Amino acid sequence: MIDPVFLDSPLYRCEALEPGLGCAVSIKLETANPVRSFKGRGTEVIASLLAERGERAVVCASAGNLGQALAWSGRGRGLDVTVVASRFATVAKLDRIRALGAGLELVDGDHELARERAAAIARHDGIRLVEDSLDLETCEGAATIGLELVEARDGRGPVQLAGAAPPFDTVLVALGGGALATGVGHVLKALAPGVEVICVQPSGAPALTRSWHERRVVTTDTTDTIADGVAGRYPIPAVLDDLLLVADDAVLVREASIVAGMRMLLDHAGLVVEPSAALGIAAILEDRDRFAGRHVVTIVCGSNVDGDAYRGWVGAGPLPAVRT
Repeated sequence: MIDPVFLDSPLYRCEALEPGLGCAVSIKLETANPVRSFKGRGTEVIASLLAERGERAVVCASAGNLGQALAWSGRGRGLDVTVVASRFATVAKLDRIRALGAGLELVDGDHELARERAAAIARHDGIRLVEDSLDLETCEGAATIGLELVEARDGRGPVQLAGAAPPFDTVLVALGGGALATGVGHVLKALAPGVEVICVQPSGAPALTRSWHERRVVTTDTTDTIADGVAGRYPIPAVLDDLLLVADDAVLVREASIVAGMRMLLDHAGLVVEPSAALGIAAILEDRDRFAGRHVVTIVCGSNVDGDAYRGWVGAGPLPAVRT
């Protein structure tokens, strides 16, 4: 169901990052595709199923990346796509949603208000509501990343782990709604149970991480992070249930560490990434001793970032100080 353009994404050891991080680091690059994020894997599954059933319309709430992916997948299958987003979402993401032909409705609130509005549209119009991380198709799409990691680790896949390196023992996954973490996590626990799955979330948007540690849904009143792609306040109970099965740990990182991770990926890997995609590097920066001597894979999950904001974060001055 998934267009090959989203599959078999690059996986390679990035030795230039390693002196600053103190461990072997490989990158799974999910930005080299038409929507510049991993979300296309899941929306391809959804759009294929809808088209097979003869459905013609779909709506979702999005901070930007899911909306772009659903617009791209829906356009190719004749679906009428509506995306609801916060008026304060990244402008570049909103512009791209429009350019891909989707209808865009903006709300004067955060992503949670957008979710409520999308659900209302779905009820009123009698159309499919796509709920990222709750809908299994989004998790199944993300899980194909896990399959590719396992195949590369075992030397069986079309993408091999380039650069002399031992098999990786840790995967760092950005944690937002949970589709990426639960999808990849289920595959790794089934096929490579010795690999540690560590979820990473900003300290300014900690709801799902707190929920994982307390083993119950914990909500927050607000979020305060530049990592807009993972800034949820209300974890989905079913997602937490899955996360408790497949995640070995969930950690929070500071904003300064996220910016430092973005700078490192630019300076040492030549990659422009959005803040959510730098969470894995941020986690290593904040706890070098934990990862010393290990081989870590970080999933670089998106590169849809506003140019002016990006330059403001990484363009001048020394790297922010981080804990060691």
